[in-house]
Amino acid sequence: MGKIGIFYGSTEGNTEDVVERVKEALGDADVYNVDSATAEDMQKYDILILAASTWEIGELQEDWESFIDVLDDVDFSGKKVTFIGVGDADGYPDTFVDAIGIIYDRIKDSGAEFFGAWPTDDYEFDESKGVVDGKFLGLVIDEDNESDKTDERIAKWVEQIKGELGL
Repeated sequence: MGKIGIFYGSTEGNTEDVVERVKEALGDADVYNVDSATAEDMQKYDILILAASTWEIGELQEDWESFIDVLDDVDFSGKKVTFIGVGDADGYPDTFVDAIGIIYDRIKDSGAEFFGAWPTDDYEFDESKGVVDGKFLGLVIDEDNESDKTDERIAKWVEQIKGELGL
């Protein structure tokens, strides 16, 4: 299995900070900001973690908004893909971490194998495009309201995905 590529967009730094912490916990991953990444950058990896925050009312973060069409140029066949969603459940309970759901919808029929689904039990929100089959599409972090849970969530999720990937 090849190395892991983490691709993120971040406006205020929360998503970038979470990504750096996940990278540290994984030990072996390359990180790219989608504001300067290419389809060729993504193509190099067998395992992809796509990290995005949700802005306004259920919208993609601006770098992802510009990058999402690039996903059409990536051959996802045989790639394992998961997500990190960063959102504000108190401020936007009806669109909590929608961004990862928007990205997922774009690539769900691409031949990728999705992994890293995360339980919704420990979160209070009303709706999310980031939930499929009753679970989040990947790790979900709410730095605005539950930053005290971030380290534990990252540690548990990284342990979970390492198991799923046989690392």
